[in-house]
Amino acid sequence: MEFLSEYGLFLAKVVTIVVALLVIIGFIVANRAHLKEQVQGHISVTHLNDRYEQMKEALLHAVLDKHAFAQRKKQQAKEQKARDKALAKKHKAEKKGKGGNAPELADMPEQAEADAEAGQPGKAAAPGAAAEPARVYVVHFDGDIKASALTNLREEITAILQVADKGDEVVVVLESPGGMVANYGLAASQLARVRAAGIHLTIAVDKVAASGGYMMACVADRIIAAPFAMVGSIGVLAQLPNFNKLLKRHDVDYELFTAGEFKRTVTMFGENTAEGREKFQSDLEEIHALFQHFVAEYRPGLDVAKVATGEVWFGQRAIDLGLVDELKTSDEYLTGRSADAALYEVEYKEKTNIAKKMGLAAQSGVESALMRFLSRLAAWRHQAQ
Repeated sequence: MEFLSEYGLFLAKVVTIVVALLVIIGFIVANRAHLKEQVQGHISVTHLNDRYEQMKEALLHAVLDKHAFAQRKKQQAKEQKARDKALAKKHKAEKKGKGGNAPELADMPEQAEADAEAGQPGKAAAPGAAAEPARVYVVHFDGDIKASALTNLREEITAILQVADKGDEVVVVLESPGGMVANYGLAASQLARVRAAGIHLTIAVDKVAASGGYMMACVADRIIAAPFAMVGSIGVLAQLPNFNKLLKRHDVDYELFTAGEFKRTVTMFGENTAEGREKFQSDLEEIHALFQHFVAEYRPGLDVAKVATGEVWFGQRAIDLGLVDELKTSDEYLTGRSADAALYEVEYKEKTNIAKKMGLAAQSGVESALMRFLSRLAAWRHQAQ
């Protein structure tokens, strides 16, 4: 009896909290469109070279003795001072050049070299001068069944294309098991904008790029993947339950009215016909054919018929089949590129107002409460046994 009493009190608390949180979530969802109109996002840019340098400095500070670390900082300050001086000379020369007496960059190799080391943006290096480092723009796409990250991707690609030059590169760190055809088709089209602008596009897959995820990945000039990343799944899937027999058993009629022979092919509650199933299967085959054609267009060297079976592949097998070009993690690729390029992580962030924060907190609270309840219920059942 004591156990049942405690269990009842705990259950009552959980139900009360869940109901209150659901009411809050319902309010947020009901006003979601209104909130979205009022709250606009912004583009956030992180210089990854600085982040990597800070990580390096933190580790060196821990492993070097004080004298060695101080000497290193002193040398870095000296080098930075030299770069700043060279940059100041360049600006002075450019200002003077407005009067027609600007010296040629080719006559100032030391200055041009210092400018290149400083990574200053500007015109292409003149003959005899050191080339400026390329820019690499990094974006992340974490896909779900609805490709919810598409909104952010559109804004990020649009921002990048305003400033990117032909010698730059866009790297998309992509993770997605696929999902809705139209959504992922639009996401792939956003990446196609990069290639259409003549900007080199690299896709990095650390975990999975399957189905719609691979539809996006195949647009790239180059695909790199971690050794155990899953790629492929060039196929189409659709499934739905049918409750028609259950409704008949309980004498429930279901009526569906349509105009057009194939306005509705298969349903969840009506009795599906052979003709409806055949048409639905035909639609899936047509989408599959479009998917294969899309992949073949961007990866002409790939034997699409061989891999369009809905299977996924890993590592070297994916390379052998032509699904990816190189086995490498995104971290390895980006840290390698940081040695000769300026890396900028571009992220579109939506501003969160109080109502939105409350909604997110409520959602997290509901999930946490349900998980605790289920775990405790499982533990009680185990003790009872």
